[in-house]
Amino acid sequence: MSMLRRLSRKVVLVGFVLMLPSVGPARGQELDGTLKKIKTSGTLALGYRESSPPFSFIGPDKRPVGYSIDICLHVAGALQKQLGLTDLKLTWVPVTPETRIPAVVRGTVDLECGSTTASLSRQEQVDFSLMTFVDGGSLLTTAAGAPRGLGDLANRRIGVVPGTTTEKALAEFLAKEFVTVRKVPVKDHAEGLAALEARSIDAYASDQGILIGLALTAGPPGRFALVDVLFSYEPYGLMMRRNDSDFRLAVNRALADLYRSKQVLTIYDRWFSKFGRPNAALQAMYFLNSLPE
Repeated sequence: MSMLRRLSRKVVLVGFVLMLPSVGPARGQELDGTLKKIKTSGTLALGYRESSPPFSFIGPDKRPVGYSIDICLHVAGALQKQLGLTDLKLTWVPVTPETRIPAVVRGTVDLECGSTTASLSRQEQVDFSLMTFVDGGSLLTTAAGAPRGLGDLANRRIGVVPGTTTEKALAEFLAKEFVTVRKVPVKDHAEGLAALEARSIDAYASDQGILIGLALTAGPPGRFALVDVLFSYEPYGLMMRRNDSDFRLAVNRALADLYRSKQVLTIYDRWFSKFGRPNAALQAMYFLNSLPE
């Protein structure tokens, strides 16, 4: 072997050895961002909605409950284990459709556990976890005033929360169908349901799962009806601050484990058993997001 070949081989071997430390301790890196904040303070700030059943709402004991809350509790347990904390304090922060994104951006909330649709425009301000639910926009009416068809919505008063994906999708859908309605802004789901009960609106627009939850928690069954229409695609995710890849990975790792282990079906049954098994779209979502470790 010539001296030149022996020298080139040594250079390659030395280069390989020098590269090893840069790829070895990736998971042993010092904590940064939200993970460091949680580790240092021993506290995780979780945002929740007060009236978004069955995803996130105030239960009988005045504590946050719901499908999204249970998912966030699973994530919190995984974070506690990853960070080696003997105790992790959960700080619950109420948010509304108007305050949820600013609360995440400011750092008041580390993880938002509500019913927020992951949209591209929202990702200009915040990041989202893997999907947690798949829903679609619909309309809730009183059983007595339920429209028989789409044309019956003409000139009806439709309540909707301003600034939501529902508001935009509903406007686009009605324009495409050449149906004109009178839009009535409401503050949140509780106000929308109250307006419907008071007959100050003829229908309330939101995601179908939320509308079903509102109807089921509003007293005797049979008082409300869903309009047979879906006008949007609403993929839910957990909101967190932008550009914190380590925290997002930790959250997604916990969610993927929840889906792979099928434990998510226990959470689903707890809040949606009256609706039957997960539909095909939701089953596909669980499967596609059960990423391998």
